[in-house]
Amino acid sequence: MKTAAVFPSPLCLAICLSLTAYGAHAQDTRHDAQTSGVHAQDLDAVRVTANPFGSTADELSRPVEVLSGERLDEVRAGSLGETVAALPGVQSSNFGPGVGRPIIRGMDGPRVAITSGGLSSQDVSTVSQDHSPAIEPFLANQIEVLKGPSTLLYGSGAIGGVVNVVDGRIAETPVDGATGRAEARWNVGDTEGQTDMFRLDAGNGGLSIHADGVYRDNGDYDTPRGRQGNSYVDAKNGGFGASLSGDWGFTGVSVSRFRDEYGNPGEPGNPAEGERGVWLQMAQDRYELKGGLNDPWGEGSGLRYSFAHTDYNHVEWEGDEPGTTFDKRANEARVEATFDFGDGWKTAFGVQGGKSQFQAVGEESFVPRTDTQAVGVFAVAKNTWGAFDADFGARLDQVKYDTATGLSPDFKPLSVSLSGGWRINPQWRLTANVDHAERAPAEEELFADGPHIATLSYEIGGNALKKEQANQAELGLQYRNRWVDAKVSAYYNRYNDFIYLVDTGNQWYFDEEDEYLPIRQWSQADAVFHGFEGEATFHLLQSERGGDWDVRLFGDTVRARLVDGGDLPRIAPGRVGAQLHWHGDAWRASLGATRTMKQDRVAVGETPTDGYTFVDAHLAYHVDAGSTAWEMFIDGNNLTNQDARVHTSFLKDDVMLPGRNGAVGVRLFF
Repeated sequence: MKTAAVFPSPLCLAICLSLTAYGAHAQDTRHDAQTSGVHAQDLDAVRVTANPFGSTADELSRPVEVLSGERLDEVRAGSLGETVAALPGVQSSNFGPGVGRPIIRGMDGPRVAITSGGLSSQDVSTVSQDHSPAIEPFLANQIEVLKGPSTLLYGSGAIGGVVNVVDGRIAETPVDGATGRAEARWNVGDTEGQTDMFRLDAGNGGLSIHADGVYRDNGDYDTPRGRQGNSYVDAKNGGFGASLSGDWGFTGVSVSRFRDEYGNPGEPGNPAEGERGVWLQMAQDRYELKGGLNDPWGEGSGLRYSFAHTDYNHVEWEGDEPGTTFDKRANEARVEATFDFGDGWKTAFGVQGGKSQFQAVGEESFVPRTDTQAVGVFAVAKNTWGAFDADFGARLDQVKYDTATGLSPDFKPLSVSLSGGWRINPQWRLTANVDHAERAPAEEELFADGPHIATLSYEIGGNALKKEQANQAELGLQYRNRWVDAKVSAYYNRYNDFIYLVDTGNQWYFDEEDEYLPIRQWSQADAVFHGFEGEATFHLLQSERGGDWDVRLFGDTVRARLVDGGDLPRIAPGRVGAQLHWHGDAWRASLGATRTMKQDRVAVGETPTDGYTFVDAHLAYHVDAGSTAWEMFIDGNNLTNQDARVHTSFLKDDVMLPGRNGAVGVRLFF
């Protein structure tokens, strides 16, 4: 069994000391909002890179959330899903601490795109619930969450939303001098272990160099009912980048490596008898080229291009014996041109294409080798007329599969969208969105045929599956003044030919002891998703002597059912939460509670899940020292030691969330 270290690694200490020395002597060092420990940041004013016009979050009519600066530092976790789960309408899947994929408004898997700088992460996390996304949240500058259909810019795999991670490895603007950060944190309580990271950006005003790295070593965690066996995580990730930039634009390259090993707590083995459980060993190498030109066709125009090649591999070990191996090789490219046509019209046209080969070899190779080719063209336009603004867009894709079994289906998803906003007065803004989005079925939905141990079932694909179609309408209301920032939205999404896994009632026997797996078939039926979400921050007190006091309230709920009757499985339960936040000159602190409701609206054969309340707290002390800054912090989670299970997890009946736990650490900025 993996044992987590509880002291700083020599590598981390060396990195911290070297960065301190380098930062103290660097000339023209400048801090930016992503890495400097800025005390106050209006996240709605942060530029959303996943939008072609470079709009800020508060300028967009579509629902967007941005995590950056101090807020991102407070919620960073070992998985991408956990990191974004504090946002309204967003939760995380769970297959132990090594796996957490974002769930947006009840949508997950192949309906939620995970991108790095606008290009797909190209892992196999959509194929099975025990596969982790190849994304390291501790290396993110900024994380953007686009809720609802985002197929216009990112294709049919974004019918439920997009989580875009901005890592900044390829600098788009000149870096003059050196900036960076380092962090070391040690877990305490029911989760022992440590996480170390560093980031360095240096340049001479034209050439910019970047380097980053993360080391995570967490052992098995404790729950209120005992140790959760085989729940360890061991990760080593990092990257390098270089770019040339100036008033003309930028061009650059980067290379990154993702190495991750984690246990499957659903199959812990028997350590008392020397039997190791099931564990996964993941490796991904990624190479990227990105660039852009400013004003190539006149003022207000732009051209951006990007390309990524990804080599992905992971092995599912059964004790000391290798089980199934998953391989994926992928190339993806994107070109996007923006124009200013005058009279307030801004437009963007683009083309995106990719080619990948996926195969699984071993006992759990329930999906055949599949070659996928996809290409899409899109156009969007935006204008503002006084207090009104509107966005229009359309996209057409072609997705073609070619399998080792001879099946070669192809699909042509079409998506159109209209969104608008009305600035009623300086405080109030009303937004509305109407979308028609289509999705091509994923490989596992089409071609599965075999035992899938992660879902404890024998899965059969639907070779005759049609395109999935979503028609969504959404209304949003925002209010902002000196004392309150608030927003609320309600949405209704009607799916035609929604794809889901149906229990057939039959069984597949696989040994002489009459052990069996239920047979489940990927099928289609019409479905409805509807819900609401809201968030409000009240600025109770703003005082130079007493600090700033804020209260944040939030809540979300989603209801998902089949039109002909019956609930859909593993739908995230509703939540409500509150957080009190105080910010002084050097100190900041927060105390919050989140109530996750029980989920008893379940599908046939699915068990309900009890609700629970998590109480969390954060405390940090920030010190500026010339060209450097230090921050010491303490985080506490599940302080009341609640029993908690994740309803969206296939392991919820066997795996609990950690009990009372926390972390202490130090951050260095320069």
